[in-house]
Amino acid sequence: MTLTAQIKDDLKFRVEAGGDLPTPLTLESIAKWYGVSFTPVRCAVAGLIEDGLLKKGANRRLVIQSKTIVNGRTKRKLRPHLPQPRDLSKVVANDLIKLSLKGDPVYLREEAMAERYKVSRSAIRNVFHQLAGSGMLDHIPRRGWQLRPFRQEDMQSFLEVREVLELKALSLARPRLVDRDLQALLSKNVVPVDESEPVKIDNSLHAYFIEKANNSYIKDFFQRHGSYYEILFDWEDQDRKTAIETVRQHQAILSALVERNWAQARKALSYHIRQYHPILSKIVSARRTRT
Repeated sequence: MTLTAQIKDDLKFRVEAGGDLPTPLTLESIAKWYGVSFTPVRCAVAGLIEDGLLKKGANRRLVIQSKTIVNGRTKRKLRPHLPQPRDLSKVVANDLIKLSLKGDPVYLREEAMAERYKVSRSAIRNVFHQLAGSGMLDHIPRRGWQLRPFRQEDMQSFLEVREVLELKALSLARPRLVDRDLQALLSKNVVPVDESEPVKIDNSLHAYFIEKANNSYIKDFFQRHGSYYEILFDWEDQDRKTAIETVRQHQAILSALVERNWAQARKALSYHIRQYHPILSKIVSARRTRT
């Protein structure tokens, strides 16, 4: 599947399911959302406009449309973007993560999964394509979809390379770091004052360092290999205790950068990358004990 087709399918799924979309809905915001150039986005949007799902609005913005029947004829009308009670891709991803942690490759059938989540087969296929793009699933010709099993040794190998490249990215980014950006990132990571308050966590500091490094080879590594582990780590952060500790580590990294304490920032970043994955490590240890 080409990049244009992947973007078109993902946008189509989000429009039809009422999932998250970049705002404002423009070519620029969509390209930034997917981390790609304008060319595949422009082609994907053109296809969706031709299909009648989008139309060009004012100020270079795109407008979502839906079908309506008037006097026996199909017409188009503006459909506001309304959030749905669930994001199907996130629900499926969370369930598949739990299944992958058992450590066994599993084949998934579109028909059975569509019935399980009470959605159409095409909706499940779109989700599977998204997850395949992130590395969670593999499409096996004539056999369907295979879930990637989580393996501790794979994650450890990824973290070793990630540490080297992200520390290098931080070094390259030093002259381009902006205090206002660092303060904004810091404000997005807040430890709750009591149990009733949700954890305010934001992981975008990593993408910020990589973007500011301005090194296409570092960026390519994370685009190719980072998506699967981002999903795993985001899932791990759903545990409140883990999320709070993650926020504290983000604060340590960002505070050191604000103070221009480069050595402390590198030390905090290295610890954050290599040493703190309690939920995943605990699951793997329990799995080994049972076997």
